[in-house]
Amino acid sequence: MKVWINIIWISLLAGSVNAEKPNIILVFADDISARELPIYNSDVWSKPGYGNTDDPALRAQTPVLDKLAEEGCWIRNAWAATICSPSRAMMMTGRYAHLHKWWHNGDYGKSFDEQDRKITWPLYESSPVQLGQVAQQVGYGTYWAGKTQMTLDHVARYGFDEGIFTPGGSITENPSTDFQIIQKKVDGKKVMVNRDSGLPGGSFPTFSYFWMPSVQLLNHPSAEDELVLWPNTPKTRASFGPHTYGPDLEMEFIFDFMDRTHEKGKPFFIYHTSHLGHGAFDWLRPEDEGKWPGTPVIEWTGKGYVRTEPRVTGDKGKYDTHGTVTPSGIHHQINYLDYQMWCYQNKLEELGIAEDTIIIFCADNGTHGYGKGNMDRQKGVHVPLIIYAPGMKKRGEQDILVSIADMLPTVAELVGADIPADYEINGESLVPFLFTEKADHRDWLYSYKSERQLARGNYVLKDGKDKWWDVSTMPADLNSFRQITDWSKETELFREERKKLLSIIKPFDLYATEHDAPSYKSDRKGNE
Repeated sequence: MKVWINIIWISLLAGSVNAEKPNIILVFADDISARELPIYNSDVWSKPGYGNTDDPALRAQTPVLDKLAEEGCWIRNAWAATICSPSRAMMMTGRYAHLHKWWHNGDYGKSFDEQDRKITWPLYESSPVQLGQVAQQVGYGTYWAGKTQMTLDHVARYGFDEGIFTPGGSITENPSTDFQIIQKKVDGKKVMVNRDSGLPGGSFPTFSYFWMPSVQLLNHPSAEDELVLWPNTPKTRASFGPHTYGPDLEMEFIFDFMDRTHEKGKPFFIYHTSHLGHGAFDWLRPEDEGKWPGTPVIEWTGKGYVRTEPRVTGDKGKYDTHGTVTPSGIHHQINYLDYQMWCYQNKLEELGIAEDTIIIFCADNGTHGYGKGNMDRQKGVHVPLIIYAPGMKKRGEQDILVSIADMLPTVAELVGADIPADYEINGESLVPFLFTEKADHRDWLYSYKSERQLARGNYVLKDGKDKWWDVSTMPADLNSFRQITDWSKETELFREERKKLLSIIKPFDLYATEHDAPSYKSDRKGNE
């Protein structure tokens, strides 16, 4: 089914930005809980080897994001799904799993392809209005960078003109790099082996997405095919090596696309699904147990960042970074995201479009080792959300409830696209809240992990373990809420909100009865 998006004029945005169609940069970071960003003022955060710490030396420093949050706004309670694939499905479709059928990593609704083979039901079929499409179909240049979590064989169907993809979805083995974990049988047992060194290493098969990464390009002007491996020229192959950093490549190609799109007089929508925040095997330091490989060294001077060009020598698992790569730790990766947001700002100033561009920064689920995949209270779903748009009414902290599903209708309204009235969207546009005196946004949030459902209002929360919590106040660690065990002792306000939440989530509770595409029949016991 093709759902056409019709252009509309948005009076709410009149005077809010200088462009009739503002540029939008949406950065969707990976596995970062709200508590990791200093603006959320948690008294604990994640240490390099997983677990909690209150050591200031292991705290991220984010001066650029802090300023964006102060001059724009930051959302106290933003929810995603508990893990990446369903969260990205929520972001890209504006819908919950009862419609798109991506219930959890490895737990997807099934359908059949044209050859009658059983497949994961693609999002472009379950939910034909996609995040990229709402911008693309009203004349935007659209670019997707980083981790897709989608198979790449039909990636153009998601509404993006071009892209640069690093592993996190289907990617062809890249002959330019041996930074790959492969599965082998040794003495009859399956073991993971680091191809670079030939030694055991890693916990699952993967290609590198940080240092010397596997890379594919979508529709790049220099390539004849829709999808090509990179590096793809003698010059780029000669400069590629263990010093090559995937997040830097993403910015290089994004900026090239911004230049070319701006020269054509078109607005752009950048969907930057960074790997930063995600744990990984460290090919440069295979013995390191820090979980989050280091980044190029950066320094904040008070006025801007100074970046040290990475220098890496060695081979076969033995490398010297010559002091140009940080130690491991999620705080270093968050710091590098802050550096990239500074790079974005500089690029916008260079192009003269800073006042015509909206920036959104968020993440897909909680931190690995703390929140990722976790149904306890809001550990898995509570993510950072910062929005900056010239001329918006709201500033600083906003104690409201926002779902990642709200991003699609928000982007649609910002770019001037109309979603058909008979097409179900679970998200709600933030535009009225951001650009008017509207005091609130929504009064409940919903999320899921397979058959388990989570929901919260302003006063109470039901987690995925069917426990209830008092969320009327925010604890110092952002999660140690008071558990509710005796509803007879709670106020009528709390009891009424509980009743309302149970009623709200009931229509979404279709895991047991409508797990797959409508055309797919299964008894859910493996007897298809």
